[in-house]
Amino acid sequence: MEWSEFGRVALAAGLGAIVGLEREIRDKPAGLRTHILVGAGSALLLVLGSPVIAEFKEQGEDFVNSDPIRVMQAIIVGISVLGAGTIFHEGAHRVEGLTTAASIFLTAGIGIAVGVGKWPLALGTTMGAFVVLFVVGWIERLCGRNRDV
Repeated sequence: MEWSEFGRVALAAGLGAIVGLEREIRDKPAGLRTHILVGAGSALLLVLGSPVIAEFKEQGEDFVNSDPIRVMQAIIVGISVLGAGTIFHEGAHRVEGLTTAASIFLTAGIGIAVGVGKWPLALGTTMGAFVVLFVVGWIERLCGRNRDV
């Protein structure tokens, strides 16, 4: 059982690496390592949810209830703070880091999906993110858009 759980965390880390690769290549504030850790951490927290509840119930603690939605909410709040840290203003009318913040948020979602066993959804979402970051980013640069892509 624990190896399959570790496999989920490792898969989430690998998918996070795919998303973080483009950020790393573009030399953005949150790159490969950050995305790997966000994906793995999100999956880990969800994988741990049920065993932690079971452990409390074995000890006779009936007041502990399982609610995976609260775990997801906590992950989202934490990731939002991390993402906000990558956004900064440059001059009067330029904001940097929005795409990086969005990619961190999406990586957390991918980790959550893997953590609850929805790995095909996580894989498809990762491939979609890859297309958006590489292909759409390339198209924006080709069109002369000078943005944080």
